[in-house]
Amino acid sequence: MSEIKKNLENVRRRMAEACEKSGRAAEDVRLIAVSKTKPVSALEEAYACGCRDFGENKVQELVEKYEVLPKDIRWHMIGHLQRNKVKYIVDKVYLIHSVDSLRLAQEIEKEAAKHKKTVNILIEVNVAEEESKFGVTSEDVLELVREVAKMPHIRVKGLMTIAPYVEDAEENRPYFEKLKKIYVDIIHKNIDNVFMEELSMGMTGDYEVAILEGATYIRVGTGIFGERNYGSI
Repeated sequence: MSEIKKNLENVRRRMAEACEKSGRAAEDVRLIAVSKTKPVSALEEAYACGCRDFGENKVQELVEKYEVLPKDIRWHMIGHLQRNKVKYIVDKVYLIHSVDSLRLAQEIEKEAAKHKKTVNILIEVNVAEEESKFGVTSEDVLELVREVAKMPHIRVKGLMTIAPYVEDAEENRPYFEKLKKIYVDIIHKNIDNVFMEELSMGMTGDYEVAILEGATYIRVGTGIFGERNYGSI
């Protein structure tokens, strides 16, 4: 059995156990294989094992892989998105996880209108308030959601956060709890054109805790593909 197949079986088993523990159905949580810096051959292997959701950090890499891989793949833009790169992916992505400003949303709206598409997005929240991370503050989420909701070619589907890198996953539980609370609060506002369905949180080191706190998407790279090689893609 290949390393990727073995890793995927392990991740899926742990996901199922976390879902059972939290009283959720296994299909309520979807796995995004974070394939940044990984060669196409590694993605093909994960695809053969049933992966259909892949997450990329860089626009160029997403576009290159989109061109050569099967068209039933759902591509997730999970890295910081520069406004001048939006035009390259707006017709290729299933979900943009990293919308963190009104100006970025306006650019997505403009390009989506050109393509006559509706683009699904998540608002990225810097719950832990780390200076090295992108995302709006917890206090500013609602205001941004209200503004983006006015845009006819964007659909706000939920929230995303990148929790701190920690040795003990339990340390990130408060951040996942807080994002879930913000998410529920926004649902109760009943804002038009806001469909709070997705919570993208949890990575290789802490996805089980994220599932226990309500994640609907987890983003796992190292846990599937092994350590990254930044020298090539």
